Amino acid sequence: MSGKPQFDDDTVINSAMEIFWRHGYAASSIDQLTAAMGLSRSSMYKRFREKDGLFQEVLSTYTQRVLKRMNAVQAGTKRQQLQALFHEFLPRDGKTARPPGCMLARSCMEMTDLPSASQVIAREGVSGQRAILSRILRDAIAGGELAPTSDIAGLSWHFLGVLQAMMNLPQAGATSGELRRVVELAMLAWPSAPSAAAPQRPSERRSSSARPGEKLR
Repeated sequence: MSGKPQFDDDTVINSAMEIFWRHGYAASSIDQLTAAMGLSRSSMYKRFREKDGLFQEVLSTYTQRVLKRMNAVQAGTKRQQLQALFHEFLPRDGKTARPPGCMLARSCMEMTDLPSASQVIAREGVSGQRAILSRILRDAIAGGELAPTSDIAGLSWHFLGVLQAMMNLPQAGATSGELRRVVELAMLAWPSAPSAAAPQRPSERRSSSARPGEKLR
């Protein structure tokens, strides 16, 4: 038993996540982290090797949770699924224990301060979010909700920006109602469904079958 860590990994990672999420990577000190986790410095270094090792595990855990939450949203149509996904990340009424904003977005903002391994995890997390949005759009094309010529790349970046707005604009004072309006306006970018060719009227069919110079009766 002597070589086993005497703490719960999930509890420790969740406690460290609270610090990194609230303060960012660079501003989170070892003292803050060890105090939150209830570990000595030696125990922290033995388990995570260094601050970056701890951050990598925390950010990976956060990313997995966000992607799982995004993937869990379902609806009758792909357009409805996308809109429901945005609503899933709207601020809830009442106070929450979670820090504000998106930890992935915060990590991207301080990308130059992150060690290279952590930069990779941050980029992979955002790419995972965009991949889910792209899949919804591709499925919409396959199901006939979007035209095959729809700009999947451009739309996926657009809707990723909307998702980040849902998670980060509350810090700037945006209310849940205002963000719902943002979602309504953002969904206007969803291209109109391809329409079937309008059936010809009888007179049009007769006209198209007439020979050049021939008068119709």
